[in-house]
Amino acid sequence: MSDSRAGRDASVAVIQREMTAFARRARATAARTHPELSLVAFTLLAHLEDRGGCRATDLAAHYLLDKSTVSRQVAGLERLGYVERRTDPDDHRIQVLHLTPRGAEVLAQAADSRRQAFGERLADWDEADLKRFAEYLLRYNETATAYEAAAPNETATA
Repeated sequence: MSDSRAGRDASVAVIQREMTAFARRARATAARTHPELSLVAFTLLAHLEDRGGCRATDLAAHYLLDKSTVSRQVAGLERLGYVERRTDPDDHRIQVLHLTPRGAEVLAQAADSRRQAFGERLADWDEADLKRFAEYLLRYNETATAYEAAAPNETATA
């Protein structure tokens, strides 16, 4: 194996390990900040807010989740009063999920807490480093989205 390939493989291994730690830390922080709102629940609520509502099947497709997983999450969010189902005005057979006012309030509180936590962790970073990190994250997520779109039947791991 060439030095260049070994260096690339070592970097990818570090990225994989650190992204796993990042995800674990994000879940733990979400659990501490809003115990009733898991990271998955937060993500689903944010998606509903961004889209102005959508079907559960749309959530499952967008996040590459099993429909039963989304159904359990949505049922929990409904029990908490964060999400409600409304009949689609164009097709009365379709149920569209929407945030309730309470759901929007909890989402805003959780988002504020998350921004504050990130702000504290990144307080010592200079603006150039923050910008570069943000650009790398955007690039990674755009690449991952394109990869997932090209291979929709494969299970994504990160």
